[in-house]
Amino acid sequence: MARILLVEDDQILSETLIELLEDEGYSVVHVKSANDALEATYIQSFELFLLDVNIPDFNGFELLKILRESDNSTPSIFLTSLSDIASLSMGFEVGADDYLKKPFDFDELLVRIQALLRKSFASKSNEVKYKDLIYKIATNELLDNNGLVMFSPLEQKLLSLFFRRIDETITKQELLYELDNINESSEGALRVYITKLRKAGLEIQTIKAVGYRLVKA
Repeated sequence: MARILLVEDDQILSETLIELLEDEGYSVVHVKSANDALEATYIQSFELFLLDVNIPDFNGFELLKILRESDNSTPSIFLTSLSDIASLSMGFEVGADDYLKKPFDFDELLVRIQALLRKSFASKSNEVKYKDLIYKIATNELLDNNGLVMFSPLEQKLLSLFFRRIDETITKQELLYELDNINESSEGALRVYITKLRKAGLEIQTIKAVGYRLVKA
């Protein structure tokens, strides 16, 4: 499933958004402050950021600026009560992909999330067709002719990364980073996970001494 980092200090809104997003099949990590958000991004990667502007430690604009300067290009949506042109301009200047004024329509938020995820997966729909397989973007699931292909949580992390970067060489270090937060980052374990993905029908090339590439179908 696609992982979303929600940075919001309003408890009621946060609970509502978490329930909404999880009902749609997303995995949500919720934090209330900028420092906690930075720590979360160090621990794991996300497919989308939902950021409030007025949060503890420092504001959301500064938070996203720091993330972008560290080469984090995760698609981001600001959810804020600020609607003046200066704030809107600042949001996009620091690297936001979208900007939604509170109060907002929840269905509109879901549409915008789906649009950004499709864009990040270079897809015009909510799924990616790969040979005889179908990859579901929102739920990070792979389907073959017999239905859902079962993967472990770690294998699913690699699955998402490969489909976000089809036909790109991904270094071993980047792949291991996906696994590092739960201490399973050995190259031996990585080879086992790659083998499982290959058996499911993904054409993953070994790029000697560098990493792996999911070949474009």
